[in-house]
Amino acid sequence: MNAIYVFVPGSNSNSFHFSPLLRELTLLGHRALAVDLPGHGFDATFSASYQAPQDPAALAVEPAGLKGASHADNVAHVIDVVRRAGKHGPVVLVGHSRGGMTLTGVANAVPELLHRVVYVSAWCCVDATVGEYSEGPEWASSALNDLPGLLAGNPADLGVLRMNWRTADPDLLAKLKAAILADGTDAEFLAALNTLEPDESLDGGTDRVDPDAWARLPHTYVRLAGDRSLPVALQDRFIREADALLPDNPFDVRTLDTSHMGFLVRPRESAAVLAELG
Repeated sequence: MNAIYVFVPGSNSNSFHFSPLLRELTLLGHRALAVDLPGHGFDATFSASYQAPQDPAALAVEPAGLKGASHADNVAHVIDVVRRAGKHGPVVLVGHSRGGMTLTGVANAVPELLHRVVYVSAWCCVDATVGEYSEGPEWASSALNDLPGLLAGNPADLGVLRMNWRTADPDLLAKLKAAILADGTDAEFLAALNTLEPDESLDGGTDRVDPDAWARLPHTYVRLAGDRSLPVALQDRFIREADALLPDNPFDVRTLDTSHMGFLVRPRESAAVLAELG
C-alpha cells in the first residue's frame, strides 16, 4: 500500500507552504498532506498593524493568539493526525527546519505508528538542547544571526517570537533572501515570505532522540547543501550524533543542492527523493 506523507512545517510556517511539494508528490502517485500546528494556518494572528501601511509601534504590542502554545500541544496534534492517517496506510512523517523538534517528540512517543521519519534540514537534537546547539560553532555561521530589524517586538512581553516578514527595508530583505532562498528569484523570495506568519511559539521543547524508541524506526536526513539558515555543519552534527547513538540503525542520508526554502519553490527533485522513501 502506498505510504501517506505527513509534513510538519518549520518556524512561522503552515500547511500552505508545502503546496508545490504536495502537488509534485501527488503527481508521482503518492498521498500527501501538510499539518497546521496549533495557532497556525487559518488560526494564525494577522493584525491590521502587520498590513500595509504598517504600524510598527502597534505591531510590537499587539496580543498574540499563539501565546501559551506549547511544544507538547504540537506533538499531541501531530500524533492525532498520524493516528488518523495511519488507518489508510503507512505514514512517512516529514519535518522541515523547526518542524524537526515536533518530529522528534512524535517519533519518541509513537514510533509504532510511523513507517519512517524524514528530517529535511531540520533540528534533530541528540546530545544537546536547541539552546546548547545554538551556542556551538556550527550555528555561528548561520545567516539568521545577522538579521537586525526582523524581530518586531520583545518576546518576553509578547509571549511569542514575532517577525516582520513584510518589511520594506531593502537591506533586511537582501539579507533575508541570502539566508533562506539565495538560489531563488526575487519573485520566488517575496512569494515565499508571504506564506510566513508573524508569530511563533517560544516553546521548542526539550526532546532528544530516544534510542529505545528509535531502535527499529527507519529515519532519513535530507541535507540541504546550500542552506545558510541551518548550516550544513550543524545538519551533519545531528546526523553524526544520531548515528553514534544508534550504530545499528543509522540515518539514511540524502543531499539536495538547494537553500533552506529552495526545495519548496522548485519541488520536483525533492519530491523524487521523498517518493523513494515510501
